[in-house]
Amino acid sequence: MTELPNSKLPNPDPTNLPSGPLAGIRVLDLTSVVMGPYATQMLGDLGADVVKIEEPAGDLSRSMGPGRQRGMSGTALNLHRNKRSVLLDLKNAANRPIVEALVRRSDVIVTNLRPGPLARLNLGYEACRDIRHDTIFCQAHGWPSDSEHGDRPAYDDIIQSATGAADLMERVTTQVKLFPSIVADKVCGLMILNGVLAALYHRERSGEGQRIEVPMIDAALSFQLVEHLAGAAMEPPMSAAGYGRVVSPERGSQCASDGWITVLPYDDRQWRAMFVAGGRPDLADDARFSNAYARSINPDALYTELGKLLATRTVAEWMDACAVMGVAAEPVRSLDDAIEIAMANGSIMLAEHPIVGTYRQVRPPIRMSATPQNVWRHAPLIGEHTDEVLAELGLADGSV
Repeated sequence: MTELPNSKLPNPDPTNLPSGPLAGIRVLDLTSVVMGPYATQMLGDLGADVVKIEEPAGDLSRSMGPGRQRGMSGTALNLHRNKRSVLLDLKNAANRPIVEALVRRSDVIVTNLRPGPLARLNLGYEACRDIRHDTIFCQAHGWPSDSEHGDRPAYDDIIQSATGAADLMERVTTQVKLFPSIVADKVCGLMILNGVLAALYHRERSGEGQRIEVPMIDAALSFQLVEHLAGAAMEPPMSAAGYGRVVSPERGSQCASDGWITVLPYDDRQWRAMFVAGGRPDLADDARFSNAYARSINPDALYTELGKLLATRTVAEWMDACAVMGVAAEPVRSLDDAIEIAMANGSIMLAEHPIVGTYRQVRPPIRMSATPQNVWRHAPLIGEHTDEVLAELGLADGSV
């Protein structure tokens, strides 16, 4: 095995062990970039022992942004926590015994390799099921494997374009743009997690493993069309796709007299109270705004009038008024400010990585009373746990 600089880290605190509901479950992580690693990060947060396979260059996410140590970007520090990294060339036939041993010990295999590369590596579901009959095998890639595009490459930008995200942005901004977030990758990561958890539950009851496929295009469409299928759900369509309130260019943050604020009255009572507070009680009787359906089909006019009201007071005055009315409101924060507030609230904590030093660690968002999640292992360096995992497999130094 290739030895990398600084490949040895101190052992983690033996008292800080996984306590989540997946403690004892072993996951083989054959994923890269964001989609798959986000799913396996969450599996690790839930207590699973995640073994991540990497080549010497490491996962691309390791170079997504700056970092104090090569291969340890800010993205990687959180995305690869609670995982062990094994340096392994899957294309090298000499490593096949190691690959098979890893498959045999793993309850779950997650990969975002396309069907073609999986077949060339002899790492498809059937091959892995022959090694372990109850394996849960989850593959996520751009397009359904049984479609004509099954082997086409796809990334977040491609899937956003294919699922109407750029069209939605054009409706709001008049420019064809993508969402400024790797939203398709992350949504697909959540779908992977859902599928794996359901399959584990099924196996617990039946003893049966299975293959899971999560096409990115389907995951992103499912997410996108919750509200945006709208009138296009009818056959024939009653309207073009797109939920009017959300695609209104007037929706969103508004400018108060001294800064930006987002206010969202929810029901008839709150809208009436908002109109009265803004000195326009007549708007409550306006047929365009008198009930939820009327407001939903007149979003541009509604938010234009709301903007005029908000411009009459300061952000602080509106925050006080909204608190009295029970209306949801929040000043517009910068991304950096949001991070600082999250740190004050404990949603982001300072942690000490033995090589990288102090960094900001995003707290697992699901808070469970009986089986709490924790970050029990810092993100590893590339190949840091190769010897450790091989020893567990009885293949010390890579020899069979």
